[in-house]
Amino acid sequence: MISLSTAALEQIRLSAESGNLQSTPLRIAVKQLDDGSFHYAMGFDEQRLPGDTFFNFDGVDLVVAVSSKDLADGMTIDFVELQPGKTEFIFLNPNDPDYVPPNV
Repeated sequence: MISLSTAALEQIRLSAESGNLQSTPLRIAVKQLDDGSFHYAMGFDEQRLPGDTFFNFDGVDLVVAVSSKDLADGMTIDFVELQPGKTEFIFLNPNDPDYVPPNV
């Protein structure tokens, strides 16, 4: 299961509204590269592929391809300010070999 932080959910909604894509699911992709590191991608996508898994978070639809499902399982997507004035999505994924749990 994938989870979204409140900040990520709000930013996805804003992005969907600004692009008039409110009814288009956000596709999440995770790929393990040859060196073992993970590469993440996401974007609004109307395409439906065999084996896709769909999630709904308070009206926001997420879709994950079968090829990414196991790599994304347990992942949390957040939207944070990493540097003053610079916000971005981050992927907190315990399956990723480079994952470091956040200090809480």
